[in-house]
Amino acid sequence: MADGEPHWQKIAKAKFESISESIPKPWRLDSLPSNEEQRDVTGDYIRQYLSKEEVEITEAIATTIVHNISTGRWTAEAVTNAFCHRAGLAHQLTNCLHEIFFHAAIEDAKALDDYYSKNRKPMGPLHGLPVSLKDQFHVKGVETSMGYVGWLGTFEGKKGTGKEKVFESEMVKELRSLGAVLYCKTSVPHTLMTGETVNNIIGYTWNPKNRNLSCGGSSGGEGALIGLRGSPVGFGTDIGGSIRIPAAFNGLYGLRPSAGRLPYEGMANSMDGQNSVLSVVGPLAPSVGTLELLVKSILSREPWLHDPLVHEMPWCDDKAVIPQDRKLSFAVLRHDGAVEPHPPVKRAIETVVQTLEKQGHKVIDWKPPSHKQGLDLLHNAWSYDRGADFRSAFELSGEPAAPQLGNTYGVESVIEPPEDAVYIAGNNVAKRQYQKEYMEYWNSTAELTGTGKPVDTVILPVAPFAAARPNTYLYYGYTAIVNLLDYTACTLPVTTVNKHVDKPDPSFKPKNSLDKKIMATYDPEIFDGAHVSVQLMGRRLQEETVLALTEYVAGVLESIDLHRL
Repeated sequence: MADGEPHWQKIAKAKFESISESIPKPWRLDSLPSNEEQRDVTGDYIRQYLSKEEVEITEAIATTIVHNISTGRWTAEAVTNAFCHRAGLAHQLTNCLHEIFFHAAIEDAKALDDYYSKNRKPMGPLHGLPVSLKDQFHVKGVETSMGYVGWLGTFEGKKGTGKEKVFESEMVKELRSLGAVLYCKTSVPHTLMTGETVNNIIGYTWNPKNRNLSCGGSSGGEGALIGLRGSPVGFGTDIGGSIRIPAAFNGLYGLRPSAGRLPYEGMANSMDGQNSVLSVVGPLAPSVGTLELLVKSILSREPWLHDPLVHEMPWCDDKAVIPQDRKLSFAVLRHDGAVEPHPPVKRAIETVVQTLEKQGHKVIDWKPPSHKQGLDLLHNAWSYDRGADFRSAFELSGEPAAPQLGNTYGVESVIEPPEDAVYIAGNNVAKRQYQKEYMEYWNSTAELTGTGKPVDTVILPVAPFAAARPNTYLYYGYTAIVNLLDYTACTLPVTTVNKHVDKPDPSFKPKNSLDKKIMATYDPEIFDGAHVSVQLMGRRLQEETVLALTEYVAGVLESIDLHRL
């Protein structure tokens, strides 16, 4: 190592190398193409390194995997081995993993096969299903760095706690009891508070569909890994869009449940104790059915008995079904008044709207209370401690913060004292009043839908862009408003960027400097081929209904020729 190299850098390099060395030698690639040489590493590109059987296994959806293992067609060991191989390849192509524990996973899979052999039945509804986890989950035998160099070799930055590599998060315990196989933890941006995944340990995590672009964040490693089918399903977290952003950028379905629906107990987090807007945990996957399987399975374990913040709300099958003869009503938010979406995102929105209208459903314009007002309240909550939590984590090693954080927090700004209880209470009151105003607006749409009921869901962008170019994620308004309201939302993949169709709009007139700056990042050549998604926003604690609506809309989109719209 170079003389004068900062100590934190030596630690980070050693960790990066240990991650790479955790990939079995036969799975390591001799040479890697540059992003320019190979923009898209999904599909046929990654398949070239896999056997026919491995491709069949890793491109099956979770429900198929569980069925095939539970009926004896596949073994848990073969499935786990295939996903470990593909995950190892995915990391080499995108930098998407923080922790690799393939050997332990194989041993767990063998134990599941032994159980099945002796009992002729699966251990649980997730028997043998590999599940990847964002690096906030504590898993025995491996570290939880959350992207911080100073957290390596510690338990959330503290030494000698007795919890290091022993303690497990509540959901980890539940996944194991359901028969899931855990095998890797995925990359995050340090602090978790940016829509790009970058840290001083693994560098930048790229979008596998278009490596000019970000995989999203903060559950970015999950997005990249599942986008490359190195995982059939994974769990991320979301305090401002961190499940939906990487899901959208990687062509996946990602569920942001309301706070208290799924267990967060025992997970590492940023700004722990900031309770005005809670981070939530939820799944990302290539199919809606997979999201339903995971949520339903977790709720079957009655997590409210082990996490004091989880509501006692079992899965409700009645809410998960949409009657075939029922006319639905939707609302659409094309522009939030602050930042205009790029041409591909606008096309995706119109595709969904036109498709639903052709099915006879009513789509009205969404004209809610000012989103800026709600977002200001959210940013107040994110800044209660004036960055003290982040600074303390960086000070452990002396590492610098990624420049992306300056876009949100102004990392180099003068340190200010944290807000007091009076300020926090006032912000909480204002938030509750805003939520009430938004709720009543939603109720008022019953006069416009023609069904006698308020709109079923709202269609809106996930971000102003299909995916972000490095260091350009400057606006989170389309996802973060959902967090302030604590509504349920799910992403919906729609199309991909087409440079011949998605031309810049010559009539665009920016509403403000930020609007101008974000639109200036759009270049059809650079974005060509990237996934384009939207999100469906439902009301609070409506996970079953939102998933059912998402599956319905996805089915309608799949049944038509999008090129004719």
